[in-house]
Amino acid sequence: MRADANLREIEIDLLLEGIFRLYGYDFRDYARPSLFRRINRTLEREGLERFTQLLDRVLTDPMAMTRLIESISVHTTSMFRDPEVYAAIREKVVPILRTYPFARIWVTGCSSGEEVYSLAILLTEEGVYDRVRIYATDISDPILDRARQGIMPLHNMREYTHAYQLAGGREDFSQYYLTDASHAIMRSHLRRNVVFSQHNLASDQAFNEFHLVMCRNVNIYFAEPLQRKVFSLIHQSLAPFGVLVLGKKESLRGSPNAAEYEELVPSHRIYKKKGK
Repeated sequence: MRADANLREIEIDLLLEGIFRLYGYDFRDYARPSLFRRINRTLEREGLERFTQLLDRVLTDPMAMTRLIESISVHTTSMFRDPEVYAAIREKVVPILRTYPFARIWVTGCSSGEEVYSLAILLTEEGVYDRVRIYATDISDPILDRARQGIMPLHNMREYTHAYQLAGGREDFSQYYLTDASHAIMRSHLRRNVVFSQHNLASDQAFNEFHLVMCRNVNIYFAEPLQRKVFSLIHQSLAPFGVLVLGKKESLRGSPNAAEYEELVPSHRIYKKKGK
């Protein structure tokens, strides 16, 4: 059993190294238990048995690589997820954004866009949406295409309406989307100030200076070295006095720059970068 486990580790190392060298996607420091499960699901869908077979396929078939990226990427999301966090953003973060003539916001790992549209709705109701630009990034281009379209299952809207209300929503939530037989389509004005773009936290660099970074439930899927790298990237990207929002199971304890932040809302993992 030990030999089999070692062999699987070697095979997955080869797979991840090959992907990095050919495509530039760096999954080498993702947390292995979650990564194993996701790649094993890809093996089943592709009708393969070994990681080395998958390596051969993704090195010769870019579409197989696209399918693997979709499998590895984590797409667990919902609108106004953890509504108390959005309520805290209304109360504590929006007043900071109001102090800027124009604010830039980065939503990392935006998946299919639920968090982006939630934020756009909140900022619209707070009267600051016209003075912000939201940069929504994810590693997966197909998922980004879904986010751009703003199409969501209609059966989720009751749950999302309840979360919106708990988050301090003031309007009729249904005004923010259109419907067909089975889908809700977010209204176009909610994405007029959004830029959807491919970005890999594991290998890409900082690309702007932001006043708010939403990096919720992303680092939990990374091993410690990559967590530190991501925290450093975010630190480079945050303006002085900028705000960082993490997931409820995350904290700045693994950040090499933790001392350069103050807790803005400790109970909801909202931090403010100190000035220079």
